[in-house]
Amino acid sequence: MSDIHELQLNLDLPGSLASADLALLRWHLGEEAGEPPHPDDYPLFSDRGPAHRIGGTLVGELARGARGWALTVRQEVHPDEFDQLRVLVTWLAARTSTAGTIGSLRFPERDIPDVLVADPAAGTAWRLTLTPERSPQDELIPDPWS
Repeated sequence: MSDIHELQLNLDLPGSLASADLALLRWHLGEEAGEPPHPDDYPLFSDRGPAHRIGGTLVGELARGARGWALTVRQEVHPDEFDQLRVLVTWLAARTSTAGTIGSLRFPERDIPDVLVADPAAGTAWRLTLTPERSPQDELIPDPWS
């Protein structure tokens, strides 16, 4: 059994994001060289290709769009990285223009991920743990007309 978790982030950032903030984000994505913010830091969103533990592929993409910058991340993370990851996700929450769900964190042995939620007005984020309760009547995609 492994301690690896699946991290997914999907959020928007304003087009007016400071160049220093963009440089830091690109450094974490492995797109830009430079000194780490702290001596022990290393890029958290830079892995690409097949995932070793969680299935699927690892990605980290920042793209300019109509609403500013769009960030999508799917990475394998170890609990040893959680302190640095917490700082980075809190930093993103303070800058995102996405209110509500911005991602998830899942231990592969659990069926249901914890949801990461941002409140851009307050510049905060928190983790919402969901319960595995389900009913046989639950539909994969609910029928809004039923």
